[in-house]
Amino acid sequence: MKLVQPAVMLITVAMTGLGAASSTAAGGCVRVIATIPVGTVPMGVATTPRTNAIYVTNAVDNTVSVISGRTNKVVATIPVGVSPFGVAANPRTSTVYVTNADSHTVSVISGRTNKVVATIPVNGAFPDAVAVNPRTNTIYVTNSSSNTASVISGKTGTEVATVRVGHSPNAVAANPATKTAYVANTFSHSVSVLRGRGHTVVATIQVGPNPDGIAANPATSTIYVTSLNDNAVSVISATTNTVIATIPTGTDSTPNGVAANWRTNTIYVTNRGNNTVSVINGRTNKVVTTVPVGDDPFAVAVNPHTNTAYVANDRSRTVSVLAHC
Repeated sequence: MKLVQPAVMLITVAMTGLGAASSTAAGGCVRVIATIPVGTVPMGVATTPRTNAIYVTNAVDNTVSVISGRTNKVVATIPVGVSPFGVAANPRTSTVYVTNADSHTVSVISGRTNKVVATIPVNGAFPDAVAVNPRTNTIYVTNSSSNTASVISGKTGTEVATVRVGHSPNAVAANPATKTAYVANTFSHSVSVLRGRGHTVVATIQVGPNPDGIAANPATSTIYVTSLNDNAVSVISATTNTVIATIPTGTDSTPNGVAANWRTNTIYVTNRGNNTVSVINGRTNKVVTTVPVGDDPFAVAVNPHTNTAYVANDRSRTVSVLAHC
């Protein structure tokens, strides 16, 4: 198995009532309220806010752990393809999508039954990251060894376009407010902007060295990109497609995963270098607190309905649950 660790995969939630998003981030007190054992090498995590379920990919076990957000316990384990890395969900259809890097496929899971209902082949090598636009029912998959992104119709379950992007695309985020997708190209040190209509690259944005995680906040039209070798997060305006700020995450922090809570304008960044999560105020673009978690925190996802974040710690084989005090 080619166990090359990719970026965090953004879970895009239904953005009803975006205007109700808070103008300030939540306070600086954040703590771990639970630590949940999962499978071997958990690499991706996603939430389904309406059902309060959390899906975690276990790359070595070829499974997905399903966690109840109410009890913080694993309630199901789902077999998928080989080397499942990325995971994202469409809450409008109660469907979960898992990239199987060494199977070159995407497993489609019913959120109602927690069973695989379809397997979609992709036209690319080593699919690792995945994001969903719930408004258009479109799924975006990065093929890191092919330097492409696959666009999948959630309605038909087929690939409708293959788009050439930068070198080693390892993360993707969808902005349902603008029907746009953003792909982080690790070795090109850039972000490709994909227009939803026509599925073409309309802009390429240079960011910090080795971008490996990306998230969108549709409520503020802001994109957040982690830079592994820069110990920082680049902040992009989705309106101008330019970098408007750079947020340091600390010396030797090696930031990787990132997720945004659109309700509170809070951003969570996993730091693999020091086993912490940086919590950023999206209004001030400053780190307000740093929270110790498990060993090698890789991916993070947020449930904006409960203001809870979930961190996949791949060496600890656990998920840390973060909540505001």
